Amino acid sequence: MVSRNKSDSSMRDKFQLLRSVTNSHAESETSIITDASKYIKNLKKKVEEINNVTTSEQYFCDPTDPMVTVDTLENGFLINITSRKNDGGMLVCLLEAFENLGLDVVEARVSCTDSFSMHAVGSSNNDDGESMDAEAVKQAVEVAVRTRSDGHEQKW
Repeated sequence: MVSRNKSDSSMRDKFQLLRSVTNSHAESETSIITDASKYIKNLKKKVEEINNVTTSEQYFCDPTDPMVTVDTLENGFLINITSRKNDGGMLVCLLEAFENLGLDVVEARVSCTDSFSMHAVGSSNNDDGESMDAEAVKQAVEVAVRTRSDGHEQKW
């Protein structure tokens, strides 16, 4: 008899826990189970919606990713690059593009954990007096980033 009372008490405790987890206001055990079932269905629906959004983001071609901005400074350029993807070798590819443009990196901050972000100050190392255009720098950097992002890796 004592064992049965313990079992009933344990079962009531479990129903109360289920009731609180599912925010059910039901009193009967059957209604609590029904509310829990509805709660689980809603959770499944939310998970499917999240998975659909994640899947569509993977295949959606975002023309603003990667995003490159170049601002002209007194003695060079402020270059900002952000991308949701971090492809291996992106930093090396960008530094080579700067070198090909004749830009010395004066200062840079780079983050490349999951995404890629680079804020750099570059100054022209052209001694021939030829001035560089911010739009030309932007285009060259965009080409380097897109080439790297499209998987056209350079062989080392």
